[in-house]
Amino acid sequence: MNTNRIYFDNAATTSLDPHVLESMMPYLTNKFGNPSSIYSYGRETRMAIEAARKSVAKLLNAHPAEIFFTSGGTESSNTAIHAAVNDLGCRHIITSSIEHHAVLHTVENLGTQERAKVSYVKLLSDGHIDLEDLERLLASSESKSLVTLMHANNEIGNMLDMQATGNLCKLYNAIFHSDTVQTVGHFPFDLRNTPVHFITGAAHKFHGPKGVGILYINENVKIKPFMHGGAQERNMRAGTENLYGIVGFASALEMATKRYEEDSAFIGSLKHYMHDELCKQFPGITFNGDVLGKSLYTVLNVSFPKTEKSEMLLFNLDINNICASGGSACTSGADQGSHVIRAINNNPNQVTVRFSFSRHNTKPQVDEVISKLKELI
Repeated sequence: MNTNRIYFDNAATTSLDPHVLESMMPYLTNKFGNPSSIYSYGRETRMAIEAARKSVAKLLNAHPAEIFFTSGGTESSNTAIHAAVNDLGCRHIITSSIEHHAVLHTVENLGTQERAKVSYVKLLSDGHIDLEDLERLLASSESKSLVTLMHANNEIGNMLDMQATGNLCKLYNAIFHSDTVQTVGHFPFDLRNTPVHFITGAAHKFHGPKGVGILYINENVKIKPFMHGGAQERNMRAGTENLYGIVGFASALEMATKRYEEDSAFIGSLKHYMHDELCKQFPGITFNGDVLGKSLYTVLNVSFPKTEKSEMLLFNLDINNICASGGSACTSGADQGSHVIRAINNNPNQVTVRFSFSRHNTKPQVDEVISKLKELI
């Protein structure tokens, strides 16, 4: 790893923790049996998967039978949304214009195929979901609804009141799916006491490996498999399991849960510190979302006034070994701009940068980024 690099893009992905790698190593080397084989060599790896499932379920206060391992948040959300339409009779999908593309594109696709009617809930000026509008949409719906709203926005950090949203869904007999990719591993969950049908998680957002995630399916919901071909994941997802990824997911979640108090306090203090320093140094900057309110402690989304210098900001930060993102990191190639920022702050005279932090960041790094920004702007 480039030691001079300042990595402030932890909402995109995080570094793999050495302890997590250590827990995965036996399964990357000598414990390589196929979990579906009946001899002891396969049973050993099958047991590792089931131990991981139990561990994850316990940490989220869910039942092991409600946890399914997937390739990540995108697959999990796709599975849940398709199942709601195909198996649970939802003909109306209520979502927002600031969801992650894993949800937005899936929903748009179902709408285009006329398999479901799609409604977009209004947003308040600070980027939060207008729950009154959500209730209006649910109340006026002529068919069974799926509500798919993210727990925390990956670009601006705004957090949804899951309890209130879930209770509304309950009231109108709607299915509730929440993309919780930015919150699993960052906040405690109590799924037995949360009115939600589906949630998602991805290990690489909390110092676990890439390419592994979970889908929680509430035990009262019965859906058909999204992938066919084998009996893995209790017939729910065919294909040989990502054994070391699954072991890594459980290990990373255990560690994140253990460290939650100290990590969230420390990372939150970095976010506040950077917010205050930016305010001091750059008159005319604004922040996107409910920055110091109901928001992720990991994400700070800033808009700088557009000038000839600031237009090249991300590029110049990169040249200076500073990793940050313009809106969302999930857009590849040319910068398409961010659909989230467009939806809440459609100001063409601003340049937006998202800084996102982890426990590996430090105050001196924040100071360094601030002084670099002063040079560049």
